Amino acid sequence: MPITFVALNESDTDEVVDFLVSNSFPFHVQPAAQEQEARAKVSAGRFWNDDTQGYWINDDARRVGMVALEDLQDEDSPVFDLRLAEDQRGNGLGLKVLRALCDLVFETMPQVLRFEGQTREDNIAMRKTFVRAGFVKEAHYRMGWPTSDGRYLASVAYTILRQDWANNTVTTFDWDDLAP
Repeated sequence: MPITFVALNESDTDEVVDFLVSNSFPFHVQPAAQEQEARAKVSAGRFWNDDTQGYWINDDARRVGMVALEDLQDEDSPVFDLRLAEDQRGNGLGLKVLRALCDLVFETMPQVLRFEGQTREDNIAMRKTFVRAGFVKEAHYRMGWPTSDGRYLASVAYTILRQDWANNTVTTFDWDDLAP
């Protein structure tokens, strides 16, 4: 059965808060959400506003996580925040979700030219998933991702172009075009 997405709205507040506080997200800036803070952000529309739309992710009618499409005001280049439930990680579901997410974006948002995601440099599983899904590494922001223990790691950005998604291709570029 395919991955499906169900748009979040105010009526999902309690379920979203429960999802965020009952799962740990070790590669996010805030790995463990506290209920009061999560409820305040969610109630204020963190996942449903003019610039962000969140979705439940379902696999075979079973909820496996949530995703937020962000920077929607920047009409041609949204980014996403993906959170799989702890018990759904490590079994290849990320690739299936990422491909379905590309379909959602490019099929329903005709103005989108490129679709971006970022992760920490040490999130090797997600970085490999980006590559398997046809995304290309476009940036490596040194010390760009604060961690919960006060350190900074690199933030690595990956993007897929509409034309590559449509043609099942990968357009690369020369990283060292100005090498000495």
